[in-house]
Amino acid sequence: MIDLTAEGSGETVGEAKWDALRELERLVPVLDRNAVRFQVITEGDRGLLGVGAVPARVLASVPDSPPAPPEVEGSELAARLRSVVEHVTVAMGVHCRVAVAEGPEGIVLTCSGGDLGLLIGKHGQTIDAVQAVVSAIAAGSDERKDVLVDAAGYRDRRRRTLEALAVRCAEQALREGCSVGLEPMGPADRRLVHERLQRFDGVATESEGDEPHRYVVVKPTQ
Repeated sequence: MIDLTAEGSGETVGEAKWDALRELERLVPVLDRNAVRFQVITEGDRGLLGVGAVPARVLASVPDSPPAPPEVEGSELAARLRSVVEHVTVAMGVHCRVAVAEGPEGIVLTCSGGDLGLLIGKHGQTIDAVQAVVSAIAAGSDERKDVLVDAAGYRDRRRRTLEALAVRCAEQALREGCSVGLEPMGPADRRLVHERLQRFDGVATESEGDEPHRYVVVKPTQ
């Protein structure tokens, strides 16, 4: 079996991978990105103040097999958001497949593949940043749907972790009769804590501080 190959270049390896991938997609219009293999030819050198700079070069290849049937297309917005997430992950050097699930109220983009730790980032900071970008794009469209970006089941694991933490803080607030502050977290995580403790008798929650250091405070109501 012959492999189809394409070479890309850029200032960084991530940019070179994206360039090679775009060239490969020109050769194979219906491309399974999960099957693409990358070989770094040179990592490049920015030089000194731009002098003597050498671009990074990457070779992308995929087995020359019959193309998979195209997926059922969703809305134009869903396709655009998927393209953005794919662009970002390739630039980061994260090899994954992006699946889209679209409903009347929202769009879920799920990344699956090997090691997605780089995409998720510490406490989900990186994947939250990616979600913020695509959410801003969706907010500026005519459809204005909610958008969720997930990777390897991270969102469900994070939800369970935060709900358990919220309950422990509520129990501490009731036991000690004082307010308990959680660590600073993003808006989505704070919302999870608020929603979980709405079902917990005897405590109330509120957010304090300024972004990006805003946090939830749990207070006993009696």
